Amino acid sequence: MSSAGRKEDVLQQVSRLWSMMDELSTSDPAAYRKLIQTQLEEGAGFSCPPELDSCLCSEMLEPNKGLLYLNICSWKRVPAPQDPSKPLPLCSGKLETGTSESQDLYTVLDVALNPAVLESDKKDKSDLYTLALTFAQQQHGLRLSQQYTVITCSPQSSQGDLNRRLGFQQWPTNASKQPDTVSQTPASLLQQIASLRSEQQDDEPAAQIICKPAENKKKDLIQVISSTSVQPQKPRHRLEVKTDTAGVPRSVELTVELPTVHSTSDCQLRISKEDVLLEVEDVCYLLLDFPVAVNEDTASAVFNKKKRQLAVKVDVL
Repeated sequence: MSSAGRKEDVLQQVSRLWSMMDELSTSDPAAYRKLIQTQLEEGAGFSCPPELDSCLCSEMLEPNKGLLYLNICSWKRVPAPQDPSKPLPLCSGKLETGTSESQDLYTVLDVALNPAVLESDKKDKSDLYTLALTFAQQQHGLRLSQQYTVITCSPQSSQGDLNRRLGFQQWPTNASKQPDTVSQTPASLLQQIASLRSEQQDDEPAAQIICKPAENKKKDLIQVISSTSVQPQKPRHRLEVKTDTAGVPRSVELTVELPTVHSTSDCQLRISKEDVLLEVEDVCYLLLDFPVAVNEDTASAVFNKKKRQLAVKVDVL
């Protein structure tokens, strides 16, 4: 829908309130002015650009080797979470690559959260950092090192760069001026509110939602919710360390139940020394850390069509 169409729809909705507002402005002018002022201030708050909160640097192992710079931003446009057990709103910018002076490849990604989220985790943001890094891996198909460093700044991360990648456009300066609510009519003030909100809808990038469970913070930290496809689910699985007669770990075996999968060709399996990732598009997503380091070159996978189970085995280093 065009910008003009959206604005017209909003104005049609608020026009129904004009008669009520006219009555309020006559019966209780103070309450009327307070209501209008509050609405305008809330709308103007969305014109604030994203602000850089912290920067992370991690080694990117796949699909290309290099460094990933992850910018954690504070942005009022991102809704505040209503419940710790409910999905946590997060807005992700565009993935951007570059080359350093030494010709090393690097990638930059911005993620923005509501300021209240960053304020609540102000003392210890380690869980939030882990959440953002896992999101980057899942959303963009990256494989990162489990280690990261908090740095003071990252390349290509000026205010203009953040605005561009997150899709923020600065509103005209007169939109942020303090309005004169005393001399204006209810209709003109409501038109200002509609204008603020319709511009917000035009400029705001599509938010992506991730889930942060209240418990079990080390695993299953995120779940990307897509509005256009079936949500992948975490399949039932069993992870075991097999030992020899002396109790020394020899191998790790993973069994995953895939009742809707018909062939291994539907599965995407990636194994490293530290973890295993199994994906079946629109069906399941499973990312697990191995309890011990493994030799990924010894990995094997067998799909039992009768039981609809995938069995993965890999030797311990």
